Amino acid sequence: MGGFGSGRHGGKSTTGDMWALDIRRIARAGRLTPGQSFNWQWSRNGEPVANINLRTDTDRVTLDYRARDRGGEWQAMNYPVRLSWTPCTYGGQRAWWLCPAAGCGRRVAVLYGGKIYACRHCHQLAYRTQREQAHDRAGSKADKLRDRLGWEAGILNGNGAKPKGMHWSTFDRLESEHDALVNQTFAGIMAKFGPLRELIGR
Repeated sequence: MGGFGSGRHGGKSTTGDMWALDIRRIARAGRLTPGQSFNWQWSRNGEPVANINLRTDTDRVTLDYRARDRGGEWQAMNYPVRLSWTPCTYGGQRAWWLCPAAGCGRRVAVLYGGKIYACRHCHQLAYRTQREQAHDRAGSKADKLRDRLGWEAGILNGNGAKPKGMHWSTFDRLESEHDALVNQTFAGIMAKFGPLRELIGR
C-alpha cells in the first residue's frame, strides 16, 4: 500500500492534517519490546489508507516506508529514531521519541509524517484547535468539563447533577465555568449564523 507525503496530508499546516506516529499508542500495543518488526497503519472510515514498517531495538525504532514530496517521485525512506525513557510516578518507564530532524532532538510523544517524521516544531505545525474560532474552543472546553462532571456529552443536553464524592465548592466552580463557556459558544454561533431558534427552524 502507498506511503506518505501525498494527497490531502501533504504540505498542510495543522497536526490533524498529517500522519501522527504516537509513541504512547505503540507502547500500549506492546510493540516497544526490542527485536520486533511490524506494520503500523492508519485507517479512515474503517479502511486502511497508509502504513509504515517499524523495527524496534533497545534504544531506537527504525522507520521504513515510501514517501514523495509535493507529488514527486516515490522514494524509499529508512532511518532510525532514537528513544528516551523517563520514570513514571508509580513505577515503570515512559518512552519518548527524540526528533530525528537535523539540529532538533526534542523529546516528544508524537512525530508527524510527510516525507520525513519530525516533531510539530520542525514541521511548523499548529494544533488544530489553534485554527478554531473562539466559540469553537469554548464549546470544546465545555465538553471537557462535562466529561469531568460525568454529564452527557453535548452542551445542548443541559446540566447534570453533582458527581458523587465531589465537594460542593468544586462542583459550583466547575458548573459556573461550564455555563460561561456555553454562553460564549452560543454567542459566537449566533453572531455567525443568527439566532438559534432560526437555525433550529430551518
